[in-house]
Amino acid sequence: MSLNDLIAQDAIIAMLKASSKKQVIQEMAEKAARITDLPSRTIFDQLLQRERLGSTGIGHGIAIPHARVPGITRLTGVFARLDKPIDFDAVDDEPVDLVFMLMAPEGEGADHLKALARIARVLRDPVNTGKIRASRDASAIYGVLNAPTTSNAA
Repeated sequence: MSLNDLIAQDAIIAMLKASSKKQVIQEMAEKAARITDLPSRTIFDQLLQRERLGSTGIGHGIAIPHARVPGITRLTGVFARLDKPIDFDAVDDEPVDLVFMLMAPEGEGADHLKALARIARVLRDPVNTGKIRASRDASAIYGVLNAPTTSNAA
């Protein structure tokens, strides 16, 4: 299962230095702003508001912060591999080092949920996460995220 319709190579941060969840979200919102031409503050505020409802840390060092963002016209992702794992209030209480941020248009419904499920499937595969954690540049990470899989799941 490929994520190529959700993320571009220029939306990948290969080695993000951050010391807190808030800082990770802020840095990723700034990257998203450059890609979408939307204000980083709008993106940051929407993601932080969603995060306050409950952590998007899904376990095994992975977080998928997501939100509906005013002005976004299509599902758009940003990925970061952190230089050091940080506390993200994940469900398993383990620190997070892989973060896939997903922004959706305000009226988005089922496609948003399907995209979250696709992201989770790709990142829950230990082969994929092992390759991502071993990668040092954005193009290698992009290759892993966009590699086809044998799964027939949508």
